[in-house]
Amino acid sequence: MATRIKEKYLAEAVPALQQKFGYKNVMQIPRLEKIIINMGLGDCKDNAKALESAVSELTQIAGQKPLVTKAKKSVANFKLRQGMNVGAKVTLRGSRMEEFMDKLVNIALPRVRDFRGVSAKAFDGRGNYALGIKEQLIFPEIDYDKVEKIRGMEMIFVTTAQTDEEAKELLALLGMPFER
Repeated sequence: MATRIKEKYLAEAVPALQQKFGYKNVMQIPRLEKIIINMGLGDCKDNAKALESAVSELTQIAGQKPLVTKAKKSVANFKLRQGMNVGAKVTLRGSRMEEFMDKLVNIALPRVRDFRGVSAKAFDGRGNYALGIKEQLIFPEIDYDKVEKIRGMEMIFVTTAQTDEEAKELLALLGMPFER
């Protein structure tokens, strides 16, 4: 069963991108490769329970268990030792990625306060897009009463596009609400 994003990509985005950029081969058409969701948990280095709740929230949002990231170096100013838990990340591909993208653009982003669209300046020059979110409460799976601390997260949308213009067009066709 194809997801809504997949159907939208095949029905609308592929012909529009092919017509706009004049691709000769179907394999040249950019597509969404993966979405990486990262949550920094530097405040949880002493509190194992807070780390556990943050990981469970990220699991609910992504539908996949995240990897707990460890500090690579010790930093005395931050009271950080090498090997301490400092974050959680999850890489989504395939149907999970498509379902997450659908949920993000149709349910979560419209719930952001004073939302005018996401910045169109967060491309990296190679066709990837970074999006930061200040609070995890915009996702419908998160129960407001059970949240211990409001945490932000970063999302990286990795595409096969060669340029930022192609990547922006692809994400816009998939429903990403860029600001005017």
